[in-house]
Amino acid sequence: MNEEAALEKKRYERLEDLEIGPAISKKLRELGFHTVENLGMATAKELEQAGISKKKAVELIRKARSCMPLPFIRGDELLKMRQTVLRLTTGSRMLDKLLDGGIESQSITEFYGEFGSGKSQICHQLCVNVQLPPERGGLGGAALYIDTENTFRTERIIQMAKNLHLDPQEAIKNIIFAEAYTSDHQMFLLENADKVIKENGVRLIIVDSLTSHFRSEYLGREMLAERQQKLNKHLHRLIRLARAFNAVAVVTNQVMSKPDVFFGDAIHPVGGHVVAHTSHTRVFLRKSARGSVRIARLVSSPYLPEGEGIFIVSERGIEDVNEEGGERRG
Repeated sequence: MNEEAALEKKRYERLEDLEIGPAISKKLRELGFHTVENLGMATAKELEQAGISKKKAVELIRKARSCMPLPFIRGDELLKMRQTVLRLTTGSRMLDKLLDGGIESQSITEFYGEFGSGKSQICHQLCVNVQLPPERGGLGGAALYIDTENTFRTERIIQMAKNLHLDPQEAIKNIIFAEAYTSDHQMFLLENADKVIKENGVRLIIVDSLTSHFRSEYLGREMLAERQQKLNKHLHRLIRLARAFNAVAVVTNQVMSKPDVFFGDAIHPVGGHVVAHTSHTRVFLRKSARGSVRIARLVSSPYLPEGEGIFIVSERGIEDVNEEGGERRG
């Protein structure tokens, strides 16, 4: 039996199963690699930071990847794999329809818009909705919430949980919260999140907002390249986690205006092409003239057409608009 076949037969569930010794295991955990799944999606360069030689790093990654599906598959097999993608309801049937049934797992969905457009409100609602059973549009799991702007409020979770007839205290307990104080701290939290995700059955990962710290810390054109590199690394870490644990990944983003744009939309999301290319689904949120009504525009998706939908941010949470333009009740 050759080495590849032997690796195929053996299953590795913990880092210790890889026979790497306690010292290297400790170094890997310090770098944020707590699970075999996460290690399997690492690069040799990342593992070299733990003092591991390139040859040893490649060997470890190969062992971890032996537990994962083969990288080359036929189109019909890919179709079957796509059937494992889950969908999480937003709370609004119109918004769900715009997103082809809800927010999908294993990819990044970005909501961007001006202050007060409903970005954080949607994040709060998703934290509650993810705890619902699948027959009610949920995923029966917990949420991981990384807050960079101090916008998370447990009081809001209680309101939304009561509206969905969930136990408010249980709803709060099923949200794993962390506040990021700097961009490096934000990256550190996500790099060490795999163990928390696995142990708590997390099916929703939220970063609200993605660019706030990066925008305030990396000022001037001379720091733009470094900022974009870090943003790119941060987003790729997020997508790895979403794929490894079949979780929904949601980020919110700030916007900037371009006064030199005379035709078309002068409002653009922060982060440039790096964020645009890595966010699989992008939704632009804006206020309407009707108070609590918000307009959502699907800007880009790998397979969905552009379109618009409206929803309401009420005391009970994210809801649909009725035919008269008010809140849908019941």
